[in-house]
Amino acid sequence: MKLPDAEKLCEQLAAELRPRIDAKSAMIGLYTGGAWLAERLHKLLDMKSPLGLMDIAFYRDDYHAQGLHHDPKRTRIPFDVNGRDLLLVDDVLYTGRTVRAAMNELFDYGRPGSISLVVLADRGGRELPICAQHCGARVEVPAGMRLRLTRADDGRLALALEPSRAA
Repeated sequence: MKLPDAEKLCEQLAAELRPRIDAKSAMIGLYTGGAWLAERLHKLLDMKSPLGLMDIAFYRDDYHAQGLHHDPKRTRIPFDVNGRDLLLVDDVLYTGRTVRAAMNELFDYGRPGSISLVVLADRGGRELPICAQHCGARVEVPAGMRLRLTRADDGRLALALEPSRAA
């Protein structure tokens, strides 16, 4: 199965987002893949507000079941979210639970003017009514596989398939 080129998708997303960036816009990336994508988009868009990064592990509804480790120091939102038009960036949209957790955490910081979800890939399989306003590609993922974003030592991004943890 040939996966889309993540580098080309980044360029396409930046071109799609560029017209909607203004002084009220700010970007927040979700660790880990979403943070990598947000770093790249933030630079491509030459955004003036600093980049925010979030670790949403503690806010997930499967926190205890997954044995996730939360490091609250990893969440860094260096701007006031109140009234901001936020671009929430993640690498792969699947069930919607990560995005729900991110929104729960965001509202602990204030009330944004709006939140738009930006993802590199949407693999379907939603469990919650969440959709991306900006999506690089829709990708069919075989049963028992997981789609994830990888980053090479030189910083290049790529999409990869691997066996899912549940498989």
